[in-house]
Amino acid sequence: MGFTRGQPCPPPMDDGGAVREVLDRIGDKWSLLVVGALQDGPLRFGELERKVTGVSQRMLTLTLKHLVEDGLVSRTAYAEVPPRVEYAVTGLGRTLVPLVIALAEWALEHSEEINANRSGTGF
Repeated sequence: MGFTRGQPCPPPMDDGGAVREVLDRIGDKWSLLVVGALQDGPLRFGELERKVTGVSQRMLTLTLKHLVEDGLVSRTAYAEVPPRVEYAVTGLGRTLVPLVIALAEWALEHSEEINANRSGTGF
């Protein structure tokens, strides 16, 4: 695949370490779904759990922990009784939202074709 003058060049992939490291964190389905769920505003854990269908409590906890560590999601604990914790997309995480939406739209647009290809293989 060649690139002509004026076309953007792909990022260098010498060892792929940086790309692999980031994709390991955000490339899993739960991270993308959590970021997508938070795009409209902060949510509490239970609200997120209901919005991200199929995620277990343990997996949601781990996913949120990693997204907070990476600075893509913020965690705000309020000193109330009962305690309240909200999760929100950070500025950095917000830059990921259009990519998540584009990937989701692509998946919806091509899901039938992909499923047809899967059923046609002998694997």
